[in-house]
Amino acid sequence: MIGLLAGLVVGGGVAWAALNAVLNKKRNSILTEAEKEGEAVKKEKMLQAKEKFLQLKEEHEKVIKERTARVQSAESKLKNREAQVSKHAEENKKAKRANDSERESLQRMREVLETKQKELDKSHASNVAQLEKISSLSADDAKAELMKTLRDEARTEAMNHIKITLDEAKLTAGADAKKIVIQSIQRVATEHAVENAVSVFNIDSDELKGRIIGREGRNIRALESITGVEIIVDDTPEAIILSCFDPVRREVARLALHQLVTDGRIHPARIEEVVAKVSKQLEDEIAEIGKRACIDLGIHGLHPELIRMVGRMKYRSSYGQNLLQHSREVANLCATMASELGLNPKVAKRAGLLHDIGKVPEDEPELPHAILGMKLAEKFGEKPEVCNAIGAHHDEIEMTGLISPIVQVCDAISGARPGARREVVESYIKRLKDLENMALSYPGVTKSYAIQAGRELRVLVESEKVSDEQADVLSFDLSQKIQNEMTYPGQVKVTVIRERRAVNYAK
Repeated sequence: MIGLLAGLVVGGGVAWAALNAVLNKKRNSILTEAEKEGEAVKKEKMLQAKEKFLQLKEEHEKVIKERTARVQSAESKLKNREAQVSKHAEENKKAKRANDSERESLQRMREVLETKQKELDKSHASNVAQLEKISSLSADDAKAELMKTLRDEARTEAMNHIKITLDEAKLTAGADAKKIVIQSIQRVATEHAVENAVSVFNIDSDELKGRIIGREGRNIRALESITGVEIIVDDTPEAIILSCFDPVRREVARLALHQLVTDGRIHPARIEEVVAKVSKQLEDEIAEIGKRACIDLGIHGLHPELIRMVGRMKYRSSYGQNLLQHSREVANLCATMASELGLNPKVAKRAGLLHDIGKVPEDEPELPHAILGMKLAEKFGEKPEVCNAIGAHHDEIEMTGLISPIVQVCDAISGARPGARREVVESYIKRLKDLENMALSYPGVTKSYAIQAGRELRVLVESEKVSDEQADVLSFDLSQKIQNEMTYPGQVKVTVIRERRAVNYAK
């Protein structure tokens, strides 16, 4: 038993020794492989570190080169600047030395000149004394005599020159003036149209004539009473004639008739409403016409009230010639003539457009239209030369500028065209206005209309102020006054209309 155990122990020891030998061998092998792998990793890391070092070295060297280049460039600039400064300093030194030398030379020259001037003064005084002794005249007397002689000679030469210039101007002025006027007329061409006192309102059928007349003539009487226009409904097919010397009234009546016929509702209340609306629309249209005229002529900065007056010219006539067309023609002629004479064409055109502005105010005060137009232009800020041209174009005031005679001449050119004006129309319109103004001078009269070419005067009075008996007296007095104070063909019928209206509202 003991021997068996001893044998097992001995065998275990041998086995353990063999196992230790195997393990030592395995350990040595693992250590050897680990050392090899560590050596390889070490070499690889060494190579990477070396490459990184080389890269950093190259970058550092590059940065150093760039800094070195910048430093060298800065040094070069500094050297150039130092050289320039040194050069400027040297030039300044040279210039200073030259200035000092020149200053010394000028000082010496000044001293020499002063010496010579003193000598000349002495010599002049000696000569003057000798001359005074020889001529028996003092220096002041001789100077005065010499100036008198020179003045007389200059006056004689100037008078001769002026006479020659005037003679030449007389020979050429007529031809030059005709040439300028003819060139201005040839460069401006306008249509010639004479204003009429009637308008034709076309209708679709003659059935509308009965509706326009109304029951017992109420519609046509209301329309005539409100507009002051005579409406002639005769046998003319599909046409109604509107007769009135005032183009504004005639246009209001035409537009009102157009709206009434289009709408279909024709009765006195509707007529009154439409006429009021059309009158407002016509005022807006007048302002727009004035704006378009100013834009077409290239005139800017006119006061809005002057623009509205320019628009009203479309509905005014001067001796049968449309006032707006006449004013536009005068404006173009003035601009052309001013350009030919070397003056400002814009100012001339402005004065030409506004020269008859005094004919269109609604109140029509007792002033010549040229003076009234000048006052309106002054009121609304026009230039003095424009105002003078407006006021002087009929010689009411003295002309103070060259634009004024141009406006006067161009106004005469426009009015003198063949067929441009007609004296009969102007005197006819004046007679109708005088008729209306005569009626308006009586108290209680609200409106007056001269119709049927001045053969009838219709007067509207206030029922609260004028009774029926007073209306009869007014009609008789007016007829006698017209008969005694006015000249007219045929006879004039005076109709006084007194109407009482009772108006209430149901609420």
